[in-house]
Amino acid sequence: MLHGGRLGNVRDNVIHFTSSRKDDIRLAEAVLAINKAHVAMVMEQNIIQWQTGTKILAALAALSASTLDPNAEDVHMAVEEAVLAQIGPEVGGNIHVAKSRNDQVTTAIRMTLRNDLLFIMQEILEMQQNLLDTAAKHLHTIILEYTHLQAAQPVTYAHYLVSQHDVLERDLQRLQGTYKRVNLSPLGAGALATTSFPLNRKRTSELLGFDDVLENSIDAVGSRDFIIETIATLTLTAVNLSRFAEDLIIWSSAEFGTVELPDEFTSTSSIMPQKKNPECLEVIRARASYALGDYVAAAAAIKSLPTAYNLDFQEITPKLWDATDNLKASLNIFAQLIPYIKVSSNVEEKAAAGFVGATELANMLVRKYGVAFRTAHKIVGALVKSLIESKQTLLDVTSQMLQKAAKDNANLELNVKLEDIIECTNPRKIVENYKVQGGPSPAKVEIALKERLKSHVESEKAVLSLKTALSNTSNTLDALIDLYSSQSLDNINQNR
Repeated sequence: MLHGGRLGNVRDNVIHFTSSRKDDIRLAEAVLAINKAHVAMVMEQNIIQWQTGTKILAALAALSASTLDPNAEDVHMAVEEAVLAQIGPEVGGNIHVAKSRNDQVTTAIRMTLRNDLLFIMQEILEMQQNLLDTAAKHLHTIILEYTHLQAAQPVTYAHYLVSQHDVLERDLQRLQGTYKRVNLSPLGAGALATTSFPLNRKRTSELLGFDDVLENSIDAVGSRDFIIETIATLTLTAVNLSRFAEDLIIWSSAEFGTVELPDEFTSTSSIMPQKKNPECLEVIRARASYALGDYVAAAAAIKSLPTAYNLDFQEITPKLWDATDNLKASLNIFAQLIPYIKVSSNVEEKAAAGFVGATELANMLVRKYGVAFRTAHKIVGALVKSLIESKQTLLDVTSQMLQKAAKDNANLELNVKLEDIIECTNPRKIVENYKVQGGPSPAKVEIALKERLKSHVESEKAVLSLKTALSNTSNTLDALIDLYSSQSLDNINQNR
């Protein structure tokens, strides 16, 4: 900690208790870039002498995250101490002119976070691509979907995978919106009220690749809503991944038998040799609760804080990194898993046992025989009840059985053709008739896939553009620092 001025000695256990250095290494590269941009700006603004600035920049250029003292109070002081060690306090002491750790730390968090957000966006895009590629291979693969964990209606596996793609698309859009609010520069806000030095905040914002300045100085150093928003967005994504994982966990059980997971993503029991346990998916499901916990912990820590800077902020930043790291890992595993899931072809027997054609049977009575839907619903429901009692399925239904159910339960005389009944018990035929926009018929899913592949290309371009912009900014800053640290002010002015 800073000693020798306002404070005397500080207890070692207090230093250990309040230090953030174990989490700071993640910010090291950002803090170095911030110091370079800030020094270049104060040189341009004639706040420090050019010769002083060139020496500081040369010292900064010689540093890297790996060369910083891990025992310093924090990464900000580690950088400053490393510069002082190279060029002494009389020159190096000016590195902190017109800058506070308050504005520097929140700037560093934003810079580090935007890289993490771009990485997560890229992982989502990869998972979406695998979903679409796999869906294209299963346009005609019929599975059963469930409501209340009861067999409900047949769909295609492709239709299900597109639904998961669309969930991720909203997650991607939320991340893109979050990125815009993260990518604003607090640098120059100082401790909370800027400074009497004539800073050019737009210049440092530009040098560090931000879209704009986070203008109000109190808001700039005293807000961490961008962290809360990010964790909230990541929590939604984690919850969505958890639900997807839950589907596959249930469907891979012998009782459902819808899918089989690849061996390399499962494990067996230490005692039961027949077991194939979906452990990767179980971990993904569990880690969704970590994200939720990180969100609650961060929000609770901030909810009662007074405005401007408080050291409580330091305690929520690790929650942010935990949330980003967990989601990166879950997305990576899921993206690799999707192409290797095997789908069961034994759907007709399960469809019959689950009476999934019942809805279509009622629809057929409405469409072809003029029965009111609620009446048809009652007739078919009574028919299903009698079939269950006699241990039969819809495959056993005859015209006479349906006629009796209509007479007994609705006092209707119906003479339904057997071919109409058979058509309603064929899950493949049922799915082909679901031709409403957004439905599971192969024709509609094929259209949906083409649309999503087209938008996927645009999303990839958008994320690549953001990554390229940051990379170009980093290269531009490095080139500027090389120039400023090696040439005199007269030479710079001549070259302008």
